[in-house]
Amino acid sequence: MKTELRLIACLLACLGLFSFLPKNGWTPLLDKNLAQWETYLSYRHKLGYNGKLPVDAQGKEIAPVGYNQKGQTVFTYIEEKGEPMLKVSGEIYGCVYTKQEYENYHLKLKYKWGQNKFEPRKDLLKDSGVLYHSIGKSGVDYWRAWMLSQEFQIMEGHTGDYWSIANSAIDIRAFIPEGMMNAVADAKQPFIGMGTGSGRDGFCLRSENHESKTEDWTEIELICFQGKSLHIVNGHVVMVLHNSRYVENGKAVPLTKGKIQIQSEAAEVYYKDILIKELDELPKQYAAYF
Repeated sequence: MKTELRLIACLLACLGLFSFLPKNGWTPLLDKNLAQWETYLSYRHKLGYNGKLPVDAQGKEIAPVGYNQKGQTVFTYIEEKGEPMLKVSGEIYGCVYTKQEYENYHLKLKYKWGQNKFEPRKDLLKDSGVLYHSIGKSGVDYWRAWMLSQEFQIMEGHTGDYWSIANSAIDIRAFIPEGMMNAVADAKQPFIGMGTGSGRDGFCLRSENHESKTEDWTEIELICFQGKSLHIVNGHVVMVLHNSRYVENGKAVPLTKGKIQIQSEAAEVYYKDILIKELDELPKQYAAYF
C-alpha cells in the first residue's frame, strides 16, 4: 500500500496536482498550472471612465479581452524563495475565479502589495478584492469586469470593507449612514440592509484597520455559512454579515453559493497560502456574532 501511495503521489506531482490534496481539512487552491481557476479580462480602463462601454477613435464599441485568453499575463503563477504565489499585475480590470462553486466554507489567504499602479487609479489607493457567492456571467458590474457577487474589499487602509457587486444585497451589523457619512461596521450594532433594494448604497466600512505594514503579508479569512459571512483581517473580525441575496425584478433571491473571484483592479498584488475548508456548522467562536 505504501508503494502504491508513493506512486500516486509521484504521478500527482508530475501532473502538478499534488497541491490539490487536502491537509488537515484544508484544500490548497493554488498550483503551478492554476488548474482550479479560470480568468476573465475586461478593459484597460482610462481616466474619465463613466461606466459606458469603451469606444475606439471612430466611436465603435471595443470588445472586452474576454475569458481564458492564452498568453495573458495579468494572473500568473510565480515562486519566490520556493514559495508558490499568484501574481496579479493589475494592468487590466478582471478576475481569476474558481471553476468550482462553494457554499459553506472557511477561506483564508495572504496578500502583499506590489509596486505598480495603473490608470485610472495611479493616484489612488492600491485596490483588489475577494468576491464571493459569484454567479452568472462576468462583466455585469460598473467596471464590466466581475460577476454578481459580494465583495470582501482588499485595499490600502480599507481591507475588510463591503461592496455590493451588481444587484447584490446583504445585511450588516453597522452604524447607520448619515448624510455624506458611510455606514461603519460594528459587531454590537443591529443588522441594517445594504445594497440593491435596501434603500442604502452597497458600501460599508470595516470596523477598524488591522492590516499589516505595506511590505508585510496580511492574512484575511472569509467564513460563509447559510447566508451568513464574516470578514476577518489578521485574526480580527471586522465585519458581520447575513441574509446574503440579490434582487431581480424587485424580488429578493438568496445568494448563498457561488464561485470565488480575485480581482485585478489597477494595482499589482501578490497572493499566497490560498486555502479552503468546507464547513458542516458555524464554528462556535463565530456563531456568537449572529
